[in-house]
Amino acid sequence: MQHSAHVIVVGGGPAGLTAAVALGLAGIETVLVAPPAPPDARTTVLLASSVTALETLGVWDLCRAEAAPLRTLRLVDDTGRLLRAPEVKFDAGEIGLEAFGYNIANRHLLAALDARAAALPSLHRRSETATGVEPGDGAVSVMLASGESLTARLVIGADGRHSLCRRAAGIATNKRNGTQTALALSFSHSRPHRDTSTEFHTPDGPFTTVPLPGNRSSLVWMMGPGAAKRTTAWPDAILSMEIERHSHSILGKTTVEPERGLFPLATETAERFAAHRIALVGEAAHVMPPIGAQGLNLGLRDAAQIAELVADARAAGTDVGSDALLTRYDARRRPDVTTRMLAVDWLNRSLLTDFLPVQSLRGLGLYALDRIGPLRRFVMREGITPSAAEPALMRGETLRH
Repeated sequence: MQHSAHVIVVGGGPAGLTAAVALGLAGIETVLVAPPAPPDARTTVLLASSVTALETLGVWDLCRAEAAPLRTLRLVDDTGRLLRAPEVKFDAGEIGLEAFGYNIANRHLLAALDARAAALPSLHRRSETATGVEPGDGAVSVMLASGESLTARLVIGADGRHSLCRRAAGIATNKRNGTQTALALSFSHSRPHRDTSTEFHTPDGPFTTVPLPGNRSSLVWMMGPGAAKRTTAWPDAILSMEIERHSHSILGKTTVEPERGLFPLATETAERFAAHRIALVGEAAHVMPPIGAQGLNLGLRDAAQIAELVADARAAGTDVGSDALLTRYDARRRPDVTTRMLAVDWLNRSLLTDFLPVQSLRGLGLYALDRIGPLRRFVMREGITPSAAEPALMRGETLRH
């Protein structure tokens, strides 16, 4: 059997669900192909622009109670090196924001997106796996595990770093494996976090605590692969004490929660973000280290941008999968992705090197951020939302219907 829609979204993570909800709200007949998501113990910092988009889509009210605001960000040089950068503090109120963003467990974010998706009559979900994607001149076919086939003018590939959609479009990637692994977990603590995230810069990479509701925080701890494996195998009591030691007891006594995840660092970028009626979003388009809360927020901007272009094309009566539309999508997203990737990569490499000129340059840059108000405010604004090509949903504007 074969069924058709205007757009098929393959993948049910935050980026795929956001694209599907945005299209459904715009009245565009959309099919979401995604089996139920596996349990996910990770958390995500949703930057202010991403929160604005979720508010516009009617998603944020469904999960806001499970999120903690991030109002202050501290950068602390904990390298112990001769040349050390000054501590720098960023306050959201300085740029007129209530918070830089909100930290939320992925399971709560996905539940809210799922609930919103289920309420949209233009959005239909197929809770099964896509087994094949075949682009054609006027349409794309998506084969399902059940043996059925779906066709659409456009497929949005939100199916992760091993993307079936990306392979079907014939898009290659540029990949570089890192020398570090991130340990991610959540923990409770005896002192309040006061809505502050602290990023300790160590010789092995950042050690970052991020607020969660109550006296709880999430942690992303960068280290070498061998050290990461040993650390994650420690008993709860030992790991809790080590987290308290590495955080200099700023949160008091710490107690780790059961789930722990290891994530080898790698960067990977698609050579094109769209081709042959297939547009890539999220980790199908780009993979970056969990530093600076950029990865998932980039994916949400991808989703908002492709949904906006499709809605505009539909309202104008033009082909929603045309080469011209896909070229515009790539052109609008690539500068944002490229600059974020470079910034995160430079910050991480500057911590790992023992080369004194690089250490000096990093320290000078942080000193300038601490002392020069206009520069600090510019960096804060750009870190939250890029000034160029900001998607309409991130500005709080609904899509054309």
